[in-house]
Amino acid sequence: MNESGHTLTRRIITHEAAPSAADPWIVAAPGGGWYYCRSGGGAVKVSHSKNLSDLFTARERERTVWTPPAGTAYSHELWAPELHFLRGSWYIYVAADDGKNAHHRMHVLRATDPADPTAPFEYVGQIGDATDKWAIDGTVFVWQDELYFVWSGWEGDVNVAQNLYIAHMSDPTTVDSARVCLSRPELPWEANCSPKINEGPAAVVGDGCVRLVYSASGSWLDSYCLGCLSFDGGDVMDPAAWKKSPAPLFTPVEGSYGPGHCSFAEAPDGRLWIFFHANKVSGSGWRGRSLRMQPVEHWDGRTLILGRVLSPAEPVEVPVTEE
Repeated sequence: MNESGHTLTRRIITHEAAPSAADPWIVAAPGGGWYYCRSGGGAVKVSHSKNLSDLFTARERERTVWTPPAGTAYSHELWAPELHFLRGSWYIYVAADDGKNAHHRMHVLRATDPADPTAPFEYVGQIGDATDKWAIDGTVFVWQDELYFVWSGWEGDVNVAQNLYIAHMSDPTTVDSARVCLSRPELPWEANCSPKINEGPAAVVGDGCVRLVYSASGSWLDSYCLGCLSFDGGDVMDPAAWKKSPAPLFTPVEGSYGPGHCSFAEAPDGRLWIFFHANKVSGSGWRGRSLRMQPVEHWDGRTLILGRVLSPAEPVEVPVTEE
């Protein structure tokens, strides 16, 4: 029985949770259940389910929470929206542009009902540092009661490489510091494409540490994978305080090519889950991505071991809440 008084049992499902999906962002709902945030049809959508086993198939519970107006700098190409509960309200961070990729920037939405992320959201504005460079895949984490924004961006105005940047936030909608580069795609498994890529950061905050898991290589390649930046104390804005994993945490296997762009959420039984996308067929690029989920092999608040990537048909046991 969990803290809400509901009984937890198990249900067997396949590792492949949705046959056609990418960039999954999953959040454990404070009142129980799960939220799934995605983009589709030129809008941002959020769905809720009591159980993981039907979160991605119960589209009747999905709500369109925001549709951008036409003719703006953020009307097109809504990429990888992330849903976060920060300082008493829900926010969504999403990359968007005016129809030209070079104009991609990060934008923030705020819930009109602070307690319900399936209700409509309102546009707050662009979020980023003063350089105003190309930016996607923005995420937020809390460290020592302070907010930090991490994203993938260009150093200049030319698409040579996507680096990971961090900046301090004064509140959930405002960056109030200069950006600092935490990671450049310099290792062979990060730099085997053009442009070289670090993107899709997702933070796991533990016992006096932060693990920032990110995607590397090209998202259209079989070699797309997950790396990790580890912070174990000091100044979180100091790149020297972060250590990069020398090898990827997740690498492709047959039936799960290009595993990347992940999110993490804790189940009611306390176990950490990872959600990501991968391709069943080698070489299928962006066309063949499907959503995958599996429990993290080990997380004790310090050591994060993702384990091996499962193949699509392998079974996983998911926690099920029963009244």
